[in-house]
Amino acid sequence: MSDLFPPFAPDPNEPRRRLFKPVPFRVIVPNIITLIALCLGLTAIRLAYEGRMVPAVIAIVAAAVLDAVDGRVARLLKGTSRFGAELDSLADFVNFGVTPALVLYSFILHELKALGWIAVLVFAIAMALRLARFNVMLDDPDRPEWKKNFFTGMPAPAGALTSMLPLYLSFLGVPIGAPAAPIVLVYLLGLAFLMVSTIPVYSGKTIGKYVPRHWVLPIFVLSVAAFGLLVSFPFEVLTAVTILFLATIPISAARYRTLERAHAAEMAGQPSESQPLDSTGPGSI
Repeated sequence: MSDLFPPFAPDPNEPRRRLFKPVPFRVIVPNIITLIALCLGLTAIRLAYEGRMVPAVIAIVAAAVLDAVDGRVARLLKGTSRFGAELDSLADFVNFGVTPALVLYSFILHELKALGWIAVLVFAIAMALRLARFNVMLDDPDRPEWKKNFFTGMPAPAGALTSMLPLYLSFLGVPIGAPAAPIVLVYLLGLAFLMVSTIPVYSGKTIGKYVPRHWVLPIFVLSVAAFGLLVSFPFEVLTAVTILFLATIPISAARYRTLERAHAAEMAGQPSESQPLDSTGPGSI
């Protein structure tokens, strides 16, 4: 009987296999940044319902800054992963879809009762749909290179920061009371439409990695000046940036259409508006 069921004895010559492979720390760092941003977004909800609107808005802005940082840190450290991408997308939905809408509901949309809550739902769902579409478009191998310089619809962080314009104005002394609630509702629904629309918004992702030498010092000075203005006049700067961003959307759409026509003409083998006719051609003067 003992021969039929011999006791288990591992082969001493066989290398021991680890149950889990160790994860490089460079992969963990971007995820830690994403989780900190998520904590800030959730904390902003608590601060809003405690009536502390200023720190709530600051928490959302800080979460947006960390959202811009985590992806770049991951690429810099070569720590990108599928897990990190999924975590970032879920954090974006909470930070930029759920949190701003709930903060606005606590601030003024509660005055409209059910209508205000419907606006919150529409904005949050629009953010979820926008993020889902963004994740799908990343896997498109046939997307032309020039299209990578544009977002399809308003990006998630921009949607969140732009949605809080009524709060910025109230911090600057503009009276935002119950009579303004319908205006805020229409404004929030308009932003939800922009997020799920196909309106192209300039992203600037394909700007060159290298800067001309004569631009280095001016960029340093402008960066310090911008940081100083943001620290000294945060809500004035946020208001100005929000209005400027909204004003550039038609310009982005027009630029996109121009590039689209040029690309279509190039694919068809015809000269586009941005490509003059060859002076040696039969039709030249």
